[in-house]
Amino acid sequence: MSTPFRERNPVPIGAISIATILILLVMAFKAADLPLIGGGDTYHAAFAESGGLKLNDEVRIAGVRVGKVTGVGLKDGRVDVAFKVDTPSRFGTETVAAIKVKTLLGAMFISLEPAGPGQLKEGSTIPVSRTRSPYNVVQAFSGLADRAERIDTDRLAKSIDTLAELTKDTPAAFQSTLRGLSRLSETVASRNEQIGQLLGNLDTVSGTLAARDQDIVALMRDSDVLMRALVARRDAVHQLLVSTSRLSTELTLLVQQTRADLKPALSNLQGVVNLLLKNQSNLDESLRLMAPFYRVFANTLGSGPWFDTWIQNLPPAPDLNVGG
Repeated sequence: MSTPFRERNPVPIGAISIATILILLVMAFKAADLPLIGGGDTYHAAFAESGGLKLNDEVRIAGVRVGKVTGVGLKDGRVDVAFKVDTPSRFGTETVAAIKVKTLLGAMFISLEPAGPGQLKEGSTIPVSRTRSPYNVVQAFSGLADRAERIDTDRLAKSIDTLAELTKDTPAAFQSTLRGLSRLSETVASRNEQIGQLLGNLDTVSGTLAARDQDIVALMRDSDVLMRALVARRDAVHQLLVSTSRLSTELTLLVQQTRADLKPALSNLQGVVNLLLKNQSNLDESLRLMAPFYRVFANTLGSGPWFDTWIQNLPPAPDLNVGG
């Protein structure tokens, strides 16, 4: 005979419930890694350098997102990039992988270029001979700044001047070239501080952009959401513009049709206004004299449902009962 649920020990029931909830939470956070829910096949690619690639960066084929980067590490002196393809895609055994720039702020992605027969086997590694890494522009500018600071511009200008003196008997075209190089070196030497400041500011700007990478990417995403909302409401905006144009046309027709009727009315209105202006003083005096009359009239009618008044210069009514 089974024990009723209410009479069972609540401690093991609570422990089992808590354990079940914890397992469900872990499964929810790791849903993308589960074989049935997460889905997708995992591959590897060996690169000479990471090129700024990070976890969760996109994997694309012909510009279409098909997966994401799941790991970046070192293996046998090479950068081993693990990525998962979670969209049904076909790419052969000779597929080429390249790290490309997604945005000017340094966001990257992996571009797969399908090649070869069949389908690349799950878990396979694309060798470094079939991978390409990007060129880091920020590092190039930083290296240019370091090298420019180590150049002795005065000695460079002096060397070019000496070379120009030694070759003064050479053809005119070659002498003009050397004189141009000499003037160029003098200009560079005279602007040494400005060039150094420019390169320093460039390094500051690149650092600021790198620090605000996520903010600018978020701004771009918000702009994309706004543009999508405008596109989704394109029909409504078009209908609004069409209705506004129709309203403008109707108002124009109304004005054109009533112009003949409005002109006499406006002409008569102008005459009435001129008459009122001409008799403005009389109107003001009438309004001033009307105020006492209305005050007395209100006092007369305010004593009840009757009023008393008298008229001057009238004889009294004769008494008809006199003499009986």
